[in-house]
Amino acid sequence: MTHDPRLALLSAALDAAARGWHVFPLRPGTKRPALHGEKACTRTGPCASGHRKWEQRATTDPDRIRAAWSWTPFNVGIATGPSGLLVVDLDTPEHKGSSDAPDGAATFGALCERAGHAVPTTYRTRTASGGQHLYFTAPSGVRLTNTAGTVADSVDTRAWGGYVVAAGSITPAGPYEALCGSVAVPLPGWLHTILKPAPKPAQAPSVAVAGQSRRYADVALASEAQNVATAQVGAREATLFRAARALGRFVAWGDLPRSVVEQALQAGGEAAGLSASECRATLRSALDWSIAHNQARRDAA
Repeated sequence: MTHDPRLALLSAALDAAARGWHVFPLRPGTKRPALHGEKACTRTGPCASGHRKWEQRATTDPDRIRAAWSWTPFNVGIATGPSGLLVVDLDTPEHKGSSDAPDGAATFGALCERAGHAVPTTYRTRTASGGQHLYFTAPSGVRLTNTAGTVADSVDTRAWGGYVVAAGSITPAGPYEALCGSVAVPLPGWLHTILKPAPKPAQAPSVAVAGQSRRYADVALASEAQNVATAQVGAREATLFRAARALGRFVAWGDLPRSVVEQALQAGGEAAGLSASECRATLRSALDWSIAHNQARRDAA
């Protein structure tokens, strides 16, 4: 019996949909959506009331899936947001284009160890480039979005606004394969703490607002330092990490000296039971990232 790639990919799409994951077709042999773009939209069919992008058209309807995969061996995309998923993407150095780039699996493993947890056992796939995707069910009540390097070096996440290539899909670089874990487990609380959006203060570069922003920064510093100092075992490093990310913007904007933030959070981390070296390492990486990514208000001033 000859192998029919179309039927195999249809099966992969139906299997993902049976898990409650919303799928859509990717161009054969690629990771690119096969659906038309907005410029080419005829405003008919599913787009009769306006252009619908891949995230809006992804479906769990078996009949729609069979119709879409009836004539072409499309690869399978999973729209993570509508599927209620948060997928952790662990890149390989080769995928980053440099043998000197950090390995995502290694940096994520180190982060889990520092947080006091084992690497979560959940549904996991191997990507065509040799990386890995860890699937988690996203928490309710919070709309998580994609991140790049927020969790750790070479560790990205896909949620609302993102998608992943499903197991069973094939590219010239290789197949996407399921590795282990029959179900996606809930996103660990400590990882959610790192990923959930921090509240953003009103930004305004005017001199009149600058004093108010500094007062807000002082209140935020006291609050975050208290959160770190009272963090429970298992959430201490994640709480410290997120606090440093949240306060780093005030350092970037000139509202708080970096040394003041480091001293307050260092004291809070040690009060919670972290070692001095653990606090320093976490603070350095989190503040460096936050300062580098929060230049907008200072540049506008």
